[in-house]
Amino acid sequence: MAREKTLEDLFTDTLKDIYYAEKRILKALPRMAKAAGSPKLRKGFEKHLAQTEGQVERLEQVFAIFGQPARGKKCEAIEGIIAEGESIMKEFKGTPALDAGLISSAQAVEHYEITRYGTLRRWAGVLGKRNAAALLERTLKEESLTDAQLSQIAEQANRSAEGRRRSSGKASAGRGRPSAADEAARADG
Repeated sequence: MAREKTLEDLFTDTLKDIYYAEKRILKALPRMAKAAGSPKLRKGFEKHLAQTEGQVERLEQVFAIFGQPARGKKCEAIEGIIAEGESIMKEFKGTPALDAGLISSAQAVEHYEITRYGTLRRWAGVLGKRNAAALLERTLKEESLTDAQLSQIAEQANRSAEGRRRSSGKASAGRGRPSAADEAARADG
């Protein structure tokens, strides 16, 4: 008879998921930095690469606190998010919208990480592993700050992409006023 799964089992399984995700992100960030048109965005990706290396080290410390080897388990969610980002890099290469698309992909990664780290931090606390919870909290704060910084960079990237599109004469089909689609896009972005 199989042993009943526990919260600690779920914690370890989720820890393996985010460990895999962080390792995968380490491979994706240099490509994203290289593709970025904005020097500020490129620098942000490079900074987050260094930060992610530290996050991987903290995850390894958490594995040790739980007496587990540090190893990942394939994370289909991060694979999908990264594949979407790679698709954006190919489809929008050389266009004014590329940076906006890169930021969108990066924020999808950040939001996934924020969710995982928040959950793991809570579970570590419930399991009585305060040191692990503190390590996970530190990473959670970094991920939240990165997301906020990406939002700031997005303001300029979105305006730049929209401004270039408008100046190329594609907006409003020459009617002198924005179309309903243009207004909806502006409201969303």
